[in-house]
Amino acid sequence: MPIKPATGRILISEPFLNDPNFKRTIILLAEHGEDGSVGFILNKPTSYNIHEVIEDFPRFDAPIYYGGPVQLDTLQFIYKGEEIIDGSVEIIPGVYWGGSFDLLKAVISSGSVSADDFRFFLGYSGWSEGQIDEEIELNSWIIAETNAEDIFSKDADNLWRDILKSMGKKFAILASFPENPSVN
Repeated sequence: MPIKPATGRILISEPFLNDPNFKRTIILLAEHGEDGSVGFILNKPTSYNIHEVIEDFPRFDAPIYYGGPVQLDTLQFIYKGEEIIDGSVEIIPGVYWGGSFDLLKAVISSGSVSADDFRFFLGYSGWSEGQIDEEIELNSWIIAETNAEDIFSKDADNLWRDILKSMGKKFAILASFPENPSVN
């Protein structure tokens, strides 16, 4: 039986999905329920660090990722480890979403956290009620379990391919499919 979408699972775009926002992406579902879904693209880092974009933010060499095409004027974050920021929500064991932005800045200023344990996202990926299920029916997404290691991978360029390969032979074939088959 195929895995269903749920909070804490990932959406892996099928190789033929040509939407430029989602082509060869891995999306962490931070929220999935009757009212819809919210997720963040894990493999589209920008060239900016958080302190370069947010005024009065302490220096923190954590890149900002493109989270998705919805509300690009918002900043979201996830982190791993212990729950250290009030108001954050646990997505999977040891991975949290959001919380007090003032406390986030204070924790970073204290020097007690590592940039490797955080991901910041401009915008997010969102779906209305039932929309993900419709897209799965159209073979746009593969759903899989995930872990903190994949979520916080430093190898964003290869994350899509590496996760598919780790899922077995059937998916490894998809991982090897060329981006543009007409050039092959």
